[in-house]
Amino acid sequence: MHSHIIVSGDDALATTIVEELNNAGVHVVKLIDAEVADTNDDLAEAGIAHAAAVICAGDDDATNLEIALLARKANPGVRVVARLANDVLRTAMAADKRPGAILDVAELAAPSVVEACLAHTVHPFEAAGIKFVVSGAEAPRDATLREIYGDLAPVAVIQGENCATPGEVEACPGRDLPVHAGDWTAMIGTADELAARGIKVPKPTATRSRGTRLHRLLDAARALRDDVNPMFPRALLAAACLLIGSTTVLRFAYQPQPKMTWLDALYFSTETIATVGYGDFSFLQQPTWLRLFSIFLMLAGVTTTALLVAFIADLLLSQRFAHSAGLRRVRHLRKHVIVVGLGSFGSRVVADLTAAGYDVAVIELDENNRFLSSAADLDVPVIFGDGTLRQTLESAGVVHARAIAVLTQDDMVNVEAGIVLREILGPRVLPEVIRPDVPVVLRVYDRALGAAVAQRFGFENVRSTVELAAPWFIGAAMGLQVLGTFSVGQRSFMVGGMHVAAGSELDGLKMFELSTHTRVIAITRQDTPVELHPRRDAWVRGGDTVYLVGPYRELLATLRKGQPPREPAADDERASA
Repeated sequence: MHSHIIVSGDDALATTIVEELNNAGVHVVKLIDAEVADTNDDLAEAGIAHAAAVICAGDDDATNLEIALLARKANPGVRVVARLANDVLRTAMAADKRPGAILDVAELAAPSVVEACLAHTVHPFEAAGIKFVVSGAEAPRDATLREIYGDLAPVAVIQGENCATPGEVEACPGRDLPVHAGDWTAMIGTADELAARGIKVPKPTATRSRGTRLHRLLDAARALRDDVNPMFPRALLAAACLLIGSTTVLRFAYQPQPKMTWLDALYFSTETIATVGYGDFSFLQQPTWLRLFSIFLMLAGVTTTALLVAFIADLLLSQRFAHSAGLRRVRHLRKHVIVVGLGSFGSRVVADLTAAGYDVAVIELDENNRFLSSAADLDVPVIFGDGTLRQTLESAGVVHARAIAVLTQDDMVNVEAGIVLREILGPRVLPEVIRPDVPVVLRVYDRALGAAVAQRFGFENVRSTVELAAPWFIGAAMGLQVLGTFSVGQRSFMVGGMHVAAGSELDGLKMFELSTHTRVIAITRQDTPVELHPRRDAWVRGGDTVYLVGPYRELLATLRKGQPPREPAADDERASA
């Protein structure tokens, strides 16, 4: 085996990587997870000495780290692409500048979720030292893309209601494609080129809306009412009755003459109930029945005071207060983003949203979640509860939210929560709180399930972390410089740069002979200026660096054509002979 790729891992990401590499015509060797003592032997048996790359895509950081280190030791020149969620380990592994990449699935997939939550249709990236923008907009009239946008390069077109197949995505169409008014078009170019064609690139603006001061005071009063133990008002009423009754008895029965004033009676009752006893009044010379009453008063006062102190402590110091703190803070939020699930992926999305200046509220089921400290550092309120329950979702203020992202680690929980959210935000809600424009973003790990869920239930923002992350692993293993990924509709696109090897299939090829589902946005050559938006008759030569955008399967197929011609191995030569 020569120039093959070794893949380790047993989850959906590793399985997808193997399938895509096989579809691209790459020879793959699957590394079965083994004990530490057997890893060296397994790598040797998998042909590490002649492998082009090793992809460590399992869900265990320790195993991925071990395989990556042993692979680099056995073959210093091999490209190692490892999945590490731990920031410290990832930084340390990337510091040696060896071939390959150290990647985090949450970091790769989070930007797509954030864009969907904020309804951003602009995707900036940099290629060949130039800042490009993919911007989406509706076609203003029936015409061809060239007539509307001139020389801007089209990335995708989503057919609208005026077409025979509404919702269908056409990737990287030609400029002469006719479109109808209302079709969604995604064009690529620099900000100045887009502006020249009337496409304004909006800047993301964070809006914080906390309501009026009166509204916040009312919310605080309701929150205090809900947080108080239901027995506390009864204990408070008992204390009040005891104080009033004692004051009345002492006012008319205490001796000697003159009798106590109402103020004296209230004062004496209070110090007796509180067991203070300053000594300015005494029951020593009082009638027997009044002295017996004083015993009852002291015992009842101690009991009542203890209950009041206990209920106040419960309100201020107990776990109940910790749970209700998030509820009180969320009641003040307007136009916030709700994140359901505070795992590694959810915490990354929360961090990105707060860094952009948006209010965020989190719903989390596990009270011992290890990412709670991260939420506390970001000053993000957390509501503890089941995200699939209508009551929990409503307590987070879904009717006032700008977006909801359901990002738990269980696909079925995410789908169930999405259905409940659709019912809350749908037409059965009162007209004044209908929010059909609120994006509901669902994280579905498996891409096949994600596509089925989007089609069956009509969810427009289903994001598969496998589909978003797999192109980065595959591209890095095959030598593609991945610059970014983004989604148009339910279709994922990738931006990457590749080196065209001399003697490859792309060497000496004209642009129109490339795949029709990719778009070349720039070509760089040694000692020549960058060629932007090359024409169809432009040549691709060995030594060029070509920057492309398109569905990642198409980019990988193009990348294979740009690699050096495969030299036949000794076994192949003998077989041919």
